[in-house]
Amino acid sequence: MKGALFVAIVAVLTAVTMVVTMAFQFYVPQTKGYINFGDTIVIFSGLLLGGHPGFLVGGIGSALADILSGYGNWAPFTFVIKGIEGFTVGFFSKKSKKLLYLGAVLGGVEMVLGYFIVEYFLYGLGAALAELPGNIMQAGIGIFVGVGLYKIVIRTIGEKVKLFKS
Repeated sequence: MKGALFVAIVAVLTAVTMVVTMAFQFYVPQTKGYINFGDTIVIFSGLLLGGHPGFLVGGIGSALADILSGYGNWAPFTFVIKGIEGFTVGFFSKKSKKLLYLGAVLGGVEMVLGYFIVEYFLYGLGAALAELPGNIMQAGIGIFVGVGLYKIVIRTIGEKVKLFKS
């Protein structure tokens, strides 16, 4: 599926990512950042749409949430980290059904490592370690809920899900 409908679906999922990210934020003083549940939609979108749209949904939706929540300094990092997360999930899910879980886990691991590296260079090892448990929890919930939501959607629309893959 290409064209206006596909663009609309990507735009809606980008907005949903932003809203879910903003709706549940838990501030982490050591890194001046926050833990959130936006990964559920990033992972879901990568599974549903594939790599490139997953990058757009994850990167743009999450970075907009940073900007609108007052964490604009994190937006460039978030754009790259969450974009790669969405791409990774989508890339593996497009290869085969068996790689769906691997892609979701690798996307979550990339997100955790990406933020750890940025936090380490910006704030030091102590701050990066302080946010690590929250990021691991965020990734775990994102994987569990994102994959679960994807399975519900594909049960509902069945083989039509292939139309969403880019």
